Amino acid sequence: MKIRPLLDKYETVVSWLQSPLLLLIRFYWGLAFAQDGWGKLHHLGRVTEYFASIGIPFPQANVILAASTQCLCGSLLLLGLFARVAAFPLVCTMLVAYVTAEREALNAIISDTDKFVTATPFLFLLASLIVLAFGPGRLSLDWLLFRRKTGTG
Repeated sequence: MKIRPLLDKYETVVSWLQSPLLLLIRFYWGLAFAQDGWGKLHHLGRVTEYFASIGIPFPQANVILAASTQCLCGSLLLLGLFARVAAFPLVCTMLVAYVTAEREALNAIISDTDKFVTATPFLFLLASLIVLAFGPGRLSLDWLLFRRKTGTG
């Protein structure tokens, strides 16, 4: 019995999971980003005070920038529209969140990995990186509008 044909069939079957998984990641985390950004905008005073307390310069402008990025790019992620483009500013926003609000967790990336992966930005960052690296999948507006015409997946 040859193992290569079995491995090829296995890989074909499990590769069908890619697009539904990317859809779930995009939908869940896109919605979470959009809701978080919306919440920041609706509690602008309180979030501005928090940003100021952790030393972020121009706190109100930075709240508006971060929240707007989360709302807009999170919505695009959810839809799978310009998903890779939208993922990049979300990655940057989460990296800034680590540097500013979760510096202790960031500094513990090697010494205490649990602290790093349980920090609030981690799953947001991971979801954004997955979409940035792998794209939105076939169950997205990107694929429907742009890839289908070229015949690529």
